[in-house]
Amino acid sequence: MKNKRIVLDYKHIAMHNEQEIALQAFIDKHVSIVADKYKQTALAYFTATTSGKEEDYKISADAQFDLERIYTNTEDFARITAFVQDKDIHDELLKRQLEMLFLSYQPRQIDEAMLEKQIELQNHIEKTFFTFRAEINGEAVTDNQIKKILNSSDNSDQAKEAWLAGKKVGSLVAEDLIRLVKMRNDVARSLGYDNYHAMSLHLDEQDPKEINTLFAELDELTRDTFIQEKKHIDSYLANKFHITENGLMPWHYQDSFFQEAPKVYPVHLDTYYQDQDIVQLSSTYYASMGLVVDDMLAKSDLYEREGKYQHAYCINVDKLGDVRIVCNIKPDSKWMNTQLHELWHAVYDKYLDPAMPYLLRDPAHTFTTEAIAMLFGRFATNPQWIQDMIGIDDNEKQQITHDCFATLRLEQLVFSRWAQVMYHFEKSLYENPEQDLNALWRDIVEKYQMIKRPVGRDMPDWATKIHIASSPCYYHNYLLGELLASQLYSYIIEQVLHSSEYVFQSFYNKPEVGTYLKEKIFAAGRMYHRNTMIEKATGEKLTAKYYAKQFVQ
Repeated sequence: MKNKRIVLDYKHIAMHNEQEIALQAFIDKHVSIVADKYKQTALAYFTATTSGKEEDYKISADAQFDLERIYTNTEDFARITAFVQDKDIHDELLKRQLEMLFLSYQPRQIDEAMLEKQIELQNHIEKTFFTFRAEINGEAVTDNQIKKILNSSDNSDQAKEAWLAGKKVGSLVAEDLIRLVKMRNDVARSLGYDNYHAMSLHLDEQDPKEINTLFAELDELTRDTFIQEKKHIDSYLANKFHITENGLMPWHYQDSFFQEAPKVYPVHLDTYYQDQDIVQLSSTYYASMGLVVDDMLAKSDLYEREGKYQHAYCINVDKLGDVRIVCNIKPDSKWMNTQLHELWHAVYDKYLDPAMPYLLRDPAHTFTTEAIAMLFGRFATNPQWIQDMIGIDDNEKQQITHDCFATLRLEQLVFSRWAQVMYHFEKSLYENPEQDLNALWRDIVEKYQMIKRPVGRDMPDWATKIHIASSPCYYHNYLLGELLASQLYSYIIEQVLHSSEYVFQSFYNKPEVGTYLKEKIFAAGRMYHRNTMIEKATGEKLTAKYYAKQFVQ
């Protein structure tokens, strides 16, 4: 079935009445102001996070406030509200842009001084995270080094020391984080919402009841399978550390948060990447689907450096093709996954139709871009992808197939339970930031991840997760993205490639996959509500059945 390109003449919207003409004029004026400031803000953030310099963070905070201040204009918001209530606005493209304006302006209808304090505090917390270096035996270590110790050590004391060292950042930011949560709640309540969490979901076009129901269903769907898999994990780790299963503690699970699955299956994926150029592999892979990424890689910041942000992100600088990623690449499977993940965010942004109205030149939703990134990040553990990109023979591919899939399945189950922790903790955090948050965190970790709390530990381990400061009330979108990733995987195999082969797929050298994604997902931008876009692209609304088919059943 050949995919038809979306054909829309964005530049020549037919105006039917004076109100639509007035709205278009308002939008044009707004974009003429905001586009340049958005670009300045993006560049300032990129510079700050890659340099770690105090002066760069100050410039970034000032640029962010300058951009945010546009949306505090009460006269503009009054006009937007009037347009929303106007029955003479019929053009669907104009109405969609109007929705984006309303959702952008409403949460910022607050005192500028309050907004500035909130931005300054968030930037201060982020800088603390970005520049923090844990210490082990008096020597500064990076997050990558802590991760390596947790992954490789079979000594409980050594693993505990590394885990505790990484958690020290929590004490540095916890007090400020609680202040920031209260500031965010004050803003939300001033706008008529119960708290910031409820406001965030509403302004992201999500129904809190729908999300609660979905997470309850996913909890039920994954619990029994996770329990069985965790028994395997616990048996493996107890044997590795020469302790009883009852003695397993958070530092034994090879990841600071147990958000990534321990390496319990006998396939050592890191060995396939230890002598590889991760950047070149990714460039070759995207090119095989007709997607050019070299221009983005040339502007990106890809390797470790003192003071630099230690994780990874993608940033769309100007919504016209200047898209960059920040990574700290090491030649291992984790960073192969991350490189693919972040570059797919970048590809989504790059191939947004430049003729699309500026206000709609974004992914359909945060979780739709996560879905694309997650779908292709999974290939780092895929035996067919490893063969296509690195060149293992058929015999070796067959030998590692079972353990590769078991590894991916375990990663999905572990992550789904971790996402439950983040969702329920943040929801409760914003409902009552005065409660005992340290105990709340450990209660939720025990419930969903089934990891025992360290005896006598009363520290803000919750505060060591940077997303609570920098990407609040966002984490549930990762799990929604995993659901959509499985739905897209199934659709591409059946309807784009017309194949019945579900295991040995890498999409390497399949330009029709690139064409499908560009035409059916990327080009539409945010023109449609996410549910409409998903239905148009896959033939049905978002469903968990493909995720369950792939990883649970």
